[in-house]
Amino acid sequence: MRLEMRSTPLAILVFAALAPAADLPLPPLATGQPTAGKRVAVTAPEYAGTEVHHLVALPTDWSPQAKAQGRRWPVIVEYTGNYFPTSGSTGEVEGAALGYGLSRGQAIWVVLPYVAVDRRRNEVTWWGDIDATVGYAKTNIPRICAEFGGDPKQVILCGFSRGAIGVSFLGLHDDEIAKLWCGFWAHDHFDGVRAWSAPWGAPLARYREEATVRLRRLQGRPVLISQAYPGNQTRDFVEPLAAKNVDYLTIDMDALYGKFPNAAVKHPHNDRWPLRDGEATTIARAWFARVTAADKPAK
Repeated sequence: MRLEMRSTPLAILVFAALAPAADLPLPPLATGQPTAGKRVAVTAPEYAGTEVHHLVALPTDWSPQAKAQGRRWPVIVEYTGNYFPTSGSTGEVEGAALGYGLSRGQAIWVVLPYVAVDRRRNEVTWWGDIDATVGYAKTNIPRICAEFGGDPKQVILCGFSRGAIGVSFLGLHDDEIAKLWCGFWAHDHFDGVRAWSAPWGAPLARYREEATVRLRRLQGRPVLISQAYPGNQTRDFVEPLAAKNVDYLTIDMDALYGKFPNAAVKHPHNDRWPLRDGEATTIARAWFARVTAADKPAK
């Protein structure tokens, strides 16, 4: 696993440890109102009577009493990958894992939907209705923070594959949604790096121009770009546009998992690796702790 940090003058080479006996389990799916230590599907009032929904998992130490007493928790918001059976990605909010692997039950974990064009269901491939998908985040992230004690100054947006592109494509879509986030984490892919076989993703020259406009909305906020494949294509595109406060992490999935497929994951292109203890997870979690602590008052 190779870690390249913009904040340090030298690249650091670390080697992933052998796989532990068991990966961190995801919180169980449950029905009813969100509660500590469980994942619950929530239908926003605007989508009552439809299948559009997001997931909320509250921290293990969350309680109504703590929230009423003014306790606030960081929030990690996630966009999932496309439906892609080769890698095991379902494209559904229930299939997400990246954000929980990073926060480990110490933050409010929210998995947002891509709202389908008919606005009746979650889309499992690409963005669905872009305006509706962006609007969903604008409406529901402040609502979730208010309802469950999320700190609006400590909201990180993350995503895997399609969601990694969405961190910028959706999360920096306009000035209003861009203001929601204190940091960004994209794993495997990034907005503007390569062309995609969709109207918004080609031709590459136009797509990159539009992605460049979105990246300007970072305004120096911290970004972690991780990937499970070697090469500097992402860095070559991003660095001239956002040279400040961007960290790069390359993960050696063979060292972490051995052969593919295996009992844990089907393919190196996966969002499960943060559930496995190792150097990569430790580094990513340290980044999360640093970013979510940035706005806390000194004790």
